Amino acid sequence: MKTLVTGGTGFVGCHLVRSLLGRGHRVRCLVRRESRLDNLEGLDVELFHGDLRDADSVRAAVDGCGVVYHCAADYRLYARDPSQIYAANVDGTRHILAASAAAGVERLVYTSTVGALGLRSDGRPADETVPVTLDDMLGDYKKSKFEAERAAEEWAGRGLPVVIVNPSTPIGDGDIKPTPTGQVIVDFLNRKIPAVVDTGLNWVDVRDVAEGHVLAAEKGRIGEKYILGHRNLSLAEFLAVLSDLTGLPAPKMRLPHWIPIAFAALDTTVARLVGSEPRVSLESARLARYKMYFDPGKAVRELGMPQTPVEEPLRRAVDWFRRNGYVR
Repeated sequence: MKTLVTGGTGFVGCHLVRSLLGRGHRVRCLVRRESRLDNLEGLDVELFHGDLRDADSVRAAVDGCGVVYHCAADYRLYARDPSQIYAANVDGTRHILAASAAAGVERLVYTSTVGALGLRSDGRPADETVPVTLDDMLGDYKKSKFEAERAAEEWAGRGLPVVIVNPSTPIGDGDIKPTPTGQVIVDFLNRKIPAVVDTGLNWVDVRDVAEGHVLAAEKGRIGEKYILGHRNLSLAEFLAVLSDLTGLPAPKMRLPHWIPIAFAALDTTVARLVGSEPRVSLESARLARYKMYFDPGKAVRELGMPQTPVEEPLRRAVDWFRRNGYVR
C-alpha cells in the first residue's frame, strides 16, 4: 500500500516526504499541475495531479493508499478573495476526509495549526485542552483551519481513524515561499527589521514537525490532538538567537502595537485598491498583539516527538536562504 501526502511540495510536507521515504514507504504526492516542485526534486515519489477543491481528483488520489497525511493548506494572512482560503482549507479537508472514509484507510493524519487552539488568559503556555470557539479566531486563515479541525473531529467521532496534529512555528531549510516565519528570517538577514513589537511564538524544527506527523500515525490516539512544538521565545529573543548565529545586530527599538496595526491597515487598504499584496497584512499585525506560547508535552510524552534546540534549524535556515539567493 502507498502513503498519500498532500502538500508534499510545501515546507512541512517535503520534510514529511523525506521522513517517510527514509522509513521505506512508497509515497504518492497530490500536487496541482502549477505547483512548484523544487522540494521534491530527486525524490522517488509518485506525482498525482489533482486539486483539493475537486472531490473526484481527491478520491482518485486516495485510492490504493493505506495512510493519508493531509498537510496541504492555503496559508495566507491576506487574500483579495477569502473564499479561496475556505475552498482549499475547509472544503478540501472535507473531500480528504470523505475519500479516506470511502477507501477505508488505516490512518489519516490531519495537519491543523496551533492557531486553531485556545490561549490562556494568564499568558501561560496553552495545551490541547484550553477551551476555544470560532469567535476566538482572528482572520480567515485561522477561521478556516478551525472549521477544518472541527470536520476532522466529526469524522473521528464517526469512526474514521483520524489523528490531528497542531504544528507551532516551523523553522529550517527548504522554506521556498517563504512562509511568514521564514520571511522574518530573510528580512533579518537583509537588515529589514529596524524594530520589534512585544510578541512571541513557539518555535520548532521543521524536521521534528515532520517526525511528529509520522509518530502520530504510528502512536497517536484516534480523535486526539497533539501540539508539535518546542520552545517559546519572544520575537526579540528569537532575533537575538539569530544575531548570535550570524553576527548581525538585533534591533533594539521597541514599537507599541498600534503603530504596525495602523501601518498595516493603510497598507492593506491600498493593496485592495490597486490589486497588489500588502507588505504587512492587517491580520498579521493584529496577531502580533498576542504571545502564541504552547506546551508540546503531550506529543513528547505520547509520541516521543524529538525536541531539537532552535539553534540547529535556524542555522540550517540561514545557510539555505543564503545559498538559494534570498539574501542580498
